[in-house]
Amino acid sequence: MTPEERRAFGARVAELREQRGFTQKEMAAEIGRTASWLSQVERGVQPVNRLDVLRLLADGLGVPLQVLRPDAPAATEATEPEQAEEPNDLDQARLVISGHPVPEVLLAAEPAGAPVTTEELRRAVDEVWDLTHGNRFAELSAALGPLVPRIERAARTAPEADRPELWRLLSRTYQALASAFVRQDEADAAWVAADRAIRAAEESGRTLEVFASVYRLAQAFVRLKHLDQAEHAATTALNALERHQQSRDDEPETLSVIGALHLVLALIHARAGDRSKARQEIERARKVARRIGEDRNDFNLEFGPTNVDIQAASIAVELGDAGEAIDIGTRIDASGLSVERRARLLMDLGRAYAQRRQSGEALAVLLQAEELSPDLIHTHIDARNTIRDLVLVAGRSAAPELRELAERADARP
Repeated sequence: MTPEERRAFGARVAELREQRGFTQKEMAAEIGRTASWLSQVERGVQPVNRLDVLRLLADGLGVPLQVLRPDAPAATEATEPEQAEEPNDLDQARLVISGHPVPEVLLAAEPAGAPVTTEELRRAVDEVWDLTHGNRFAELSAALGPLVPRIERAARTAPEADRPELWRLLSRTYQALASAFVRQDEADAAWVAADRAIRAAEESGRTLEVFASVYRLAQAFVRLKHLDQAEHAATTALNALERHQQSRDDEPETLSVIGALHLVLALIHARAGDRSKARQEIERARKVARRIGEDRNDFNLEFGPTNVDIQAASIAVELGDAGEAIDIGTRIDASGLSVERRARLLMDLGRAYAQRRQSGEALAVLLQAEELSPDLIHTHIDARNTIRDLVLVAGRSAAPELRELAERADARP
């Protein structure tokens, strides 16, 4: 399919879905796919080339195959070999974490496969984190499909001297996956990935990797709305780290993890509506950031003074303090941080402006965020809810740019 054909096909799918009265989530459940996959199909990002997938869509939409795709062959016609469907979003990554990662290793008498090149795997994991920080979810999913089993196998079959580093790389990979799943609102998968990251980190002997993985676990619990579990996970880890830190000099890597755990606790308390505790945790994180004195990226946490301010703005939005969020957010220079952090700041500013009914300003920053990171704005639940609210408030007077953004993000009321 050409890009124009994909867009036309996607628009047809969306129209037929709406005629049946299904939301994207309901339709995705009907055909056994994820809502993010269906969203990409309807926006013309994800091509649908395989005949079996076309039939699945047609059946779910309740129409003959030729209504969905007029040029599709009839059931009695001979067909060409089906083209492989391109991986999209994190669907392939979900499959990777379903079941034991390398069952054949359990039965192998001797290690199989080519010798492990740890440096090559390290470069691949660094690339995985580049994709994660860039919110490039489809590319991330495609990269993880072959990479995760390869590292899992290597960690179990490599010479003993190489295994600690391989387990560390595996933990880093699962942490990236957990982080991406949280942003795509796939919290159950994030929980599995974070748990595997913890286990791999323990095998590596790198204690701080364990605590960084617990941070990912706490984020998954927040997304699942299991706030008591999130608080327990973060608090027990934080207490242990802070006791350990008292007997040592200020180690930046340890401080980065401590600071990140304070930030996740601030989010937990904000979601629970506890304004006082949320603000206390932000201030504790800010003190840790001052001890570090610079923006760092230990364990891909991007902890430092700038990220604390970004989180402070986000927490203010969560608490309904839109004016404070705007005051903080508009003063931040996030140019040194990742695409994900910069786009997240713009998204939260959009939420804050929307809370104050400053629709023009909200739309402007959301469009900036979309230009920077389309996947974040098109798939993040907070972004989509904000866009939907803006359209509802504007009603018939909604600007064309807002309506178009709502279409792209599938955030129509």
